[in-house]
Amino acid sequence: MRKYHEELGISSSQAEQLKKLGDKDALVVVTGQQLGILGGPMFTIYKTMSAILLARSYQEKLGRPVVPVFWLADEDHDFDEISWTGITGRKDFTKIHLNEQGSGKPVSDELVTAQIEELKSQVKEELFDTDFSDALWSQINEHYQEGKTHAQAFAGLINEWFAEEGLLIAGSNFASVKKLLSKQFSVSISGADAIYDSIENQSAELENEFHRQVMNGDSNLFYLSEMEGRQKLNRDGNGWKAGEKGWTEDELIEEIQSHPEKFSPNVFLRPVIQDVLLPTLGYVAGPGELAYYGQMKDFYSQFDLQMPPIFPRFSGTIVESAISRIVEKLPFSFCEYGKRIEDLESEFIEQTDTDDIEQVFSEWKEKLNEAAEEPLKVINEIDPTLDGTVGKTIAGFGNELDKLKGRVYRSIKKQEEIQLSRIEKIKVNLFPDGGLQERAVSPVYFMNKYGTGIWNELLAEIEKEGPDLTKHHLIEL
Repeated sequence: MRKYHEELGISSSQAEQLKKLGDKDALVVVTGQQLGILGGPMFTIYKTMSAILLARSYQEKLGRPVVPVFWLADEDHDFDEISWTGITGRKDFTKIHLNEQGSGKPVSDELVTAQIEELKSQVKEELFDTDFSDALWSQINEHYQEGKTHAQAFAGLINEWFAEEGLLIAGSNFASVKKLLSKQFSVSISGADAIYDSIENQSAELENEFHRQVMNGDSNLFYLSEMEGRQKLNRDGNGWKAGEKGWTEDELIEEIQSHPEKFSPNVFLRPVIQDVLLPTLGYVAGPGELAYYGQMKDFYSQFDLQMPPIFPRFSGTIVESAISRIVEKLPFSFCEYGKRIEDLESEFIEQTDTDDIEQVFSEWKEKLNEAAEEPLKVINEIDPTLDGTVGKTIAGFGNELDKLKGRVYRSIKKQEEIQLSRIEKIKVNLFPDGGLQERAVSPVYFMNKYGTGIWNELLAEIEKEGPDLTKHHLIEL
């Protein structure tokens, strides 16, 4: 771990956490995530805070050291999935993409290129300049710079935000770590049939009530090819194949034993190696992870392990004061803003309790005409030649009413436009890109407005109130 932290460039700030982990009674609460640009979406923050709070809680309950661990998903090779950041900008939500393609190797090994400057520039354009902007960009520029790996950049930023809270960074895409895992990698091949059945039987049972989150396959290993990138290992007759390279089973196991650094776990095997390496008390998972852990109940036993308890992560939506003020002026509940904007606008117009303006003015004109009948008779008796003048006067009243009706309609339309604009603003903030805020918006957006220490402050607030991991929270700023 020390060597790994040196590789990541965060060794000095991880010393205390490692010392604590070195205690013979130490346990860990783990969470993890892909290496999203600029820290990924908000749920990365919520997962991290959940692990920290649970570790503190169990340390107090058990009277033994419990360390919160962030496990870098440093074996993943889906570059497209991590190469964007989401900003609630000056007018709308904007998804800003890194203008490059991955090479197919683990994202953690991909180098940050000069293209990062274009992405940072676009993010800056969307954000307002605040008292906190300089401090935020100092952090980002220190870690996301050309020549660093994405593992170094992401780990540096997460470490910057949470090292003082006692968070330990871990991962497996490191040669020294892989040497400790050759046994589990070998078992995943020699026991492939039993492993497949253990996942398949549990997945089939789940499908009676739910669905399988991840498809089962021949193996749970990838081969790291210098030429072809991260290649899935699949059966090839009685042997195995990854891309253009093939082995007999004995040859493959011998290759694993000799060069474990050339192999990489998939989504099922990753939790197992994590729990081989760490004294895991529990894992903090998002909804998708909870689902695939459900497929793994018997899988763990294939490696002589017991699955640890799985905790749901904290889930929340930050409601800024500008949004809180206008939410109360509209007839929708929080969850209804998850609907399409077109549906919300239609429902609002239907719900608007506006009097029938046409009827109001029609009745007004009728009463005006009725009221004019008696004066008209009197005037005609006095001077019949004034009949036309009276008619014009009455018609003038009618024209003025028509003008007033037009002004009333314009006023209603303006009020509706204001409310429709508010609906759009609320939706963009609470359900950007048509989904939950925590799955789309970057932590950077809130740090720029409220300060780089916002997550430490939020962590303290949640800890004081007691974290309820069973429901979605509205966090009013």
